[in-house]
Formats: sequence, structure tokens, C-alpha cells
Amino acid sequence: MKNMLEVKDLTTKYITRFHEDVYAVDHVSFCVKEGKSVGIAGESGCGKSTLALSLMGYYFPPLHYTSGEIIIDGKNISGMSPDEVRLHILGTEIAYIPQAAMNALNPTQRIIRFIEDVIRAHQPKASKKDIYDLARKRFEILNLPADVLQRHAVELSGGMKQRTVIAISTILSPKVLIADEPSSALDVSSQKMVIKMIRDLMEMGYIKSMIFITHELPLLYNVTDDIMVMYAGQLVESGSAKQMVFDPVHPYSKGLMDSIIVPEEGARDIKLAAIPGTPPNLKNPPMGCRFAERCKYMTPLCKAYAVKMTDFGDVDENGSHQGLNRSYRCLLPVHELKASYESEAKGGAAI
Repeated sequence: MKNMLEVKDLTTKYITRFHEDVYAVDHVSFCVKEGKSVGIAGESGCGKSTLALSLMGYYFPPLHYTSGEIIIDGKNISGMSPDEVRLHILGTEIAYIPQAAMNALNPTQRIIRFIEDVIRAHQPKASKKDIYDLARKRFEILNLPADVLQRHAVELSGGMKQRTVIAISTILSPKVLIADEPSSALDVSSQKMVIKMIRDLMEMGYIKSMIFITHELPLLYNVTDDIMVMYAGQLVESGSAKQMVFDPVHPYSKGLMDSIIVPEEGARDIKLAAIPGTPPNLKNPPMGCRFAERCKYMTPLCKAYAVKMTDFGDVDENGSHQGLNRSYRCLLPVHELKASYESEAKGGAAI
């Protein structure tokens, strides 16, 4: 199974009006294989949406590319000019469903006009009939009647607007789809419908792979194959969806899970707990672990040294790693962290 998206050591920053650098995405590396979906979780301000924007290779101030590589299906888009990205990458190689997608449609334009603009940016000679036929078929897959194409956004319900944005974003069958909290403004029924339709588009081959961004880890369990947790511009843990929800290792990932009500079997008895403190200021991030000030397992070494992502697999009773299917960013060994979590669950003290 080939890599559809490879991200190598990507760093992007915001430059404030006072010429201060804010590294919202700091040396991030991961890959997404064809046919797979990867979730990115973390609290507000951790860099999830900035990472999504950065992956498209389409930068506008105050966001700036600094270093690293973004490779889509073998094509390196890093350093391309905005015109090259718009003409050859956006829509076909990679597409984006933005936050607040329901407000992304110009209320003065009919829906068909948005689709015409997207298709003609890549296929200037496409006829109106061909565009209409393609749009009608895609709308049918998303359970949208054909007459929606002639309506304005204000005539649609919230769920219909969201599905319309999904249809527009995927009309050219992108190899990678980035969905940035696409269901956050919807009721539970509409959320379920939207998520199912995105999955259906993947199964039908209209989308080759997907990145799904949200602050809710349990939601990702039902949507994605793998999950990455982001904190203060860095990835702090990655693993399968099941591992990340039911067996998180990094203290921040564990804190996220413990602060959310999870209706899944095996997680209902978990006591809710808040994560104390606030994330660091990324204008001047700490030298050591960025989560150290909020972590009850902090040691002096945590503040002294930068912490790298470490691969690990299943851990036996002696603390030995079996395999390399997971990774985390912490100085404490996996078996010590797990022992501490088990002790606390039984009413014991932390390490």
C-alpha cells in the first residue's frame, strides 16, 4: 500500500505585525497511506487547523512556509508558487473542507457557479452540460436533489450546506481530503450523516485518503483508522484509533481522553478530569517538553532537554517494546506511564 501523503519535518510559522515568529507547526512528520484515514486531535490552539492549511502548500501572510517537505502521491509540492498550487494541486491532488464550512458559500451565487469555477480552473474547456452532469451525479451520492444546484446557500438547511461544501471540495476526486471539523456546527443526526457520506466517498474511490481534524478523540475512533495527537505545534503521540482512545500513553493524550465523556463499552467508568494550566506561548516556546508545566509526571529533565518522537509497540511486563507501530514524545518509559495510570485508576498515587 503506497503512501498517498508524506510530510517530512514540516515547519510553518505566523509572523505578527510586530515581526514576531509564532511556530504553530513545528517539525511535524507523518504519512497517510492510500485508502486510509488519519485523525488529528488536540485542544483549541494546538496547531491543527494551521497544519491543515500548511499541508495544501498555499500560503498567505501571516502564515509562512519555513522548511520541510509535503509529498502527495510522489509529487513534492513544497516551495511551489501560489499560482502553481492553485492550478495543479488544489482540488485534484489535495482538497480542504474548512471550519465553519456552512458559512463558506457566497450567498449571492447559485451553487452550480461554485462548481463551474472549481472545474474550469483545471479544465477550461469543460462544457456546462458536462459540469452539470458531473455535479448532479455527485450530489445524488450525497443525497442532495439536483435542484440544489440552482439554489442559493441561504435556501439550504445547515446539513445541506455542509454536504454541498463537501460535494464542491471533492468534485475533482482529490487524492487527499482534509476535513477540518466538518461536523462541529451540526446536530448529532446531521453529524452522523455527514461523516457517513465522507466515508462513502472514500469507499467509492472518489477520495484516495483523508485527514480528519477535531478536538474530540472519541469521534475520531468512529471515523478514522489512525489518530495523531497534537500539542503546542508538535505531534505528541500517534497510533491506531483503538489504541489512542482506549490505551493512550502520552500524559496529554491521557488527559484528553479523561476529560471527555465516552459512551463506548469499556470506557464508561472513567472519571472525568480536567487538564490544569494553559498551553505555552509559541512566540517563545520552552526548551524542553512543551507539556511539562501541565504534567503531573514532570521531572527536572523534562524542562532541560527537547523531547523527540520515539517509536514503540506493545510493551511487555519487563518494559520491552514489541514492534514499532506507535510513537510518543515523552522522556518517561511507556511501562512506567502505564503503571502510573493503572495505579491511579485503583486509587493509588502517581509516580
